[in-house]
Amino acid sequence: MFRLVRPAIVLFLALTLVTGVLYPAIVTGFARAAFPEQAQGSLMRDAQGRIVGSSLIGQEFGTSDASAAPALARWFWGRPSATAPLPYTALNLGKGTGSSGSNLAPSNPGLLDNIRARAAALSAADAAVGLVRAPDNATIPIDLVTSSASGLDPHISPQAAEYQAPRVAKSRGLSTEQVMALVRKHTTQRTLGVLGEPVVNVLELNLDLQSATTSLDPRGSR
Repeated sequence: MFRLVRPAIVLFLALTLVTGVLYPAIVTGFARAAFPEQAQGSLMRDAQGRIVGSSLIGQEFGTSDASAAPALARWFWGRPSATAPLPYTALNLGKGTGSSGSNLAPSNPGLLDNIRARAAALSAADAAVGLVRAPDNATIPIDLVTSSASGLDPHISPQAAEYQAPRVAKSRGLSTEQVMALVRKHTTQRTLGVLGEPVVNVLELNLDLQSATTSLDPRGSR
């Protein structure tokens, strides 16, 4: 009986060793040697060296609550998430929220309610810094008022960043061109010139923005 079972046991142990130990160890070792940053999760650090997130995962910077918007006017807001009860929250461990899709049809009144709330929050943030928009910069890009499928998008479109640049500039005492220079710095173009769309990483942009503001103000900026 044992002679019949032994080959199966040996094969099981061998495959466990090869596929469960050796292969993952080799792949992990190669990844850490060739792509150390990516293998560690593409972690982002602030000026003090503290880990503040990953460039691959969206974070909460904005809001869909008009009353809370003025306090957040100084930041670029990311793509809204359908995560309840905070539609602008993608991943927030402290509040226990995470990824969620919306699946709301264009005919669903809930979708229109969400869009109106997000548009109102953006308008409140503008009003808080005294921004009056010119007609050519008054149309809100769609990715600022519609939620993502995953709720974890780390990017927004260059148009969404450009729309927010005047508000962020006024809030921080910078020129719009200074802020747009940072936007261009953190804009990733199409892969190989044809794949995907240009995008702006919100966390990277906000970290750089904070560093730029602090360097201009010896008292710092929070």
